[in-house]
Amino acid sequence: MSHVEEHEGTRRDFLYYATAGAGVVATGAAVWPLVNQMNPSADVQALSSIRVDISGVEPGTQLTVKWLGKPVFIRRRTPQEIEAGRAVALSDLVDQGAENANLNGAATAEDQNRTLDEAGEWLVMMGVCTHLGCVPIGNESGDFGGWFCPCHGSHYDTAGRIRKGPAPRNLPVPVAVFDGETTLVLG
Repeated sequence: MSHVEEHEGTRRDFLYYATAGAGVVATGAAVWPLVNQMNPSADVQALSSIRVDISGVEPGTQLTVKWLGKPVFIRRRTPQEIEAGRAVALSDLVDQGAENANLNGAATAEDQNRTLDEAGEWLVMMGVCTHLGCVPIGNESGDFGGWFCPCHGSHYDTAGRIRKGPAPRNLPVPVAVFDGETTLVLG
């Protein structure tokens, strides 16, 4: 075997490896933009979490903000609303799940599992009826002193729990935390 024949095999192997490597790099360069376009845009990422100043919300009033394209009700409840919410037996509720993203899925719909603070003063809920997506009317509307959906007649109580009408679930509580005493962070 001559010296040239020994190196010819290694040259051929080198060319195979170089071609395969170039193919992998070219495939990666072609696939990366396709994968990267599936990431959320900067404007969507900016809206994924918002800070809300709640310093002006007085007891018995509600602030409605838009988050992720949907209304969110932020209500500072009165002692009477808290008492009415805590007096309801679970057996009286249509949906006995808490629907609270801040708690585990097994939490019940008791009033204290629907509020953000132990005292039960702050209630934060998505303002979209769970029946067909209409926006319920607040300020003690409806038969239970909470919210009423004018589209199909769902009635929610002072804790945002469905009590009467076609809605199948309670108004969901989104992920929310206090950042100090006057700021609420959604998302």
